[in-house]
Amino acid sequence: MPYVPVAELKSYEGKELGSSDWLTIDQERINLFAEATGDFQFIHVDPVKAAQTPFGSTIAHGFLSLSLIPKLMESLLVLPEGLKMVVNYGLDSVRFIQPVKVDSRVRLKVALTEVTEKKPGQWLLKATATLEIEGQEKPAFIAEPLSLAFV
Repeated sequence: MPYVPVAELKSYEGKELGSSDWLTIDQERINLFAEATGDFQFIHVDPVKAAQTPFGSTIAHGFLSLSLIPKLMESLLVLPEGLKMVVNYGLDSVRFIQPVKVDSRVRLKVALTEVTEKKPGQWLLKATATLEIEGQEKPAFIAEPLSLAFV
């Protein structure tokens, strides 16, 4: 994570912060997510049945894709120097555009859209996060994650 002086934080508003490394979404990751959440819908965990759908293969859970935001964004998000901790504060919006098929590679493109001092020493950072799928024109999702940084 890049750290900047608090006085410079707002200067990053409206700026692209870059893209994460590519990550392969394999069947093992999908199955582990199904185990963790109890969501065993066949389109995620049954390759034979899923092959007969319009997707042609299993697909990642939408919430699996969404849950990757903190990890994929950690090296990109600009944070204030003197940071004590940062927590997920929620999402302003999420739109799932297309599914992530098994064995696809994804990366997160991030822009910092808004910086607000909620209280002294508490900074709310709103981003636009786009999960790109390698070789696809349309992304998997576009979301607006919120992070609360404490200094």
